[in-house]
Amino acid sequence: MQAIIPVAGAGTRLKPHTHTVPKALIYVAGKPILGHILDELEELGVKDVTFIIGYLGDMIKDYVTKTYRFRANFVKQEELLGLGHAVYLTREFIKNKPILIIYGDTIFKADLQSVVKGKYSGIGVKSVRDPKRFGIVEIKDGFISRLVEKPDNPPTDLAIVGINYIKNSELLFNCLEHVIKNNIKTKGEYQITDAFQEMINRGEKIQSFLVDGWYDCGKLETLLQTNRFLLDLHASKYNTSDAIIVPPVCIDPSVTIHNAVIGPYVSIAANSVISNAIIKDTIINKNAIVKNILLHESLVGENAMVNGLMHKLNVGDSSEVDFN
Repeated sequence: MQAIIPVAGAGTRLKPHTHTVPKALIYVAGKPILGHILDELEELGVKDVTFIIGYLGDMIKDYVTKTYRFRANFVKQEELLGLGHAVYLTREFIKNKPILIIYGDTIFKADLQSVVKGKYSGIGVKSVRDPKRFGIVEIKDGFISRLVEKPDNPPTDLAIVGINYIKNSELLFNCLEHVIKNNIKTKGEYQITDAFQEMINRGEKIQSFLVDGWYDCGKLETLLQTNRFLLDLHASKYNTSDAIIVPPVCIDPSVTIHNAVIGPYVSIAANSVISNAIIKDTIINKNAIVKNILLHESLVGENAMVNGLMHKLNVGDSSEVDFN
C-alpha cells in the first residue's frame, strides 16, 4: 500500500508563521502537523509515500528525509489548481495498488486497519455543524451515491475529512484525467471529489467510514484546539525544581525554564528558554525566548523573542516582540 499526502498549500490563514514555514511543519503537541500524520502511517505499515509539495517544499523534503525512513517521492505542484490536479501529478509514482490519500493539514485518529482490510474503497467522514464549508457525501444502500464540494444547500452533514482509501488506483487516475481533460471544475478548481463521483458513475463501490478524531490545523484558533485535544491524549512529563508545571503539557527536554508557571495545554519545542513567565494554552516553537510575560491562547514562532507584559500574541518566525 502506498500513500499520497498533499502539502503544497501556502497556509494563508496561519500567517505570519507560514511566511517562513510550510503549514505542515507548524508545531502542535510537540511535533509538526505532518509528523503526527506520518506516525500514523508508520504504525499502519505504509512504506511508500508521495508528497505533493509547493511553497517552501524543500523544507518538507528535509524534514521527511531526516526524520523518517519512508521510500519518499516528491512532486511539485507549480500552480494551485485544486486537489484533484495535485493528486493527478503523482500518477507516475503510483503503481496499480491501493492508496491512502491524506490531506497534509489534518491530524486524525481513526481505525485505518479495519478500513484497509475491507472489501471496498472508503472515504472518511464526520458529522459537522456547518457542512457548507466542506465536501459532503450522500449515502444510499450502504455506499456513497453522491459527493458535493462545499454545497450551498448541503444534502447531509457528513463532511469529507481528508482521509481516503482507494483500492482501484488505476480507475482513480483515469477519472482524474477525465476531470482535467474535460475542464470539470468546482469552485474554480479541479476537485478530487469530482473524480470520486466519476468513479461511482462508472460503477465503483465506495463506502464511508466515520472518523472520530479529526483535528483541523488551518488557523490559530483550531490549531490551539487541536493542541489541547492531543495533549489530553499524549502529554509528556517535564521535571524541574524552578517552575510549576500544570499538566497536560508537552515540553522538549532541551527547554530551559526558570521561575515560571507552565500549563495547562502548553507545548514548548526544542531549545526554547522560558523565564519569569506564566503561560497557558499556548504553542511555543523551537529556539524561542519568552520572558517577563503572562501569555495565553498564543502561538510563538521559531527563533522568536517575546519580552513584556500580559498579552495575547500571534508571533511569526524570526520575529522579536519587546514591550519594555
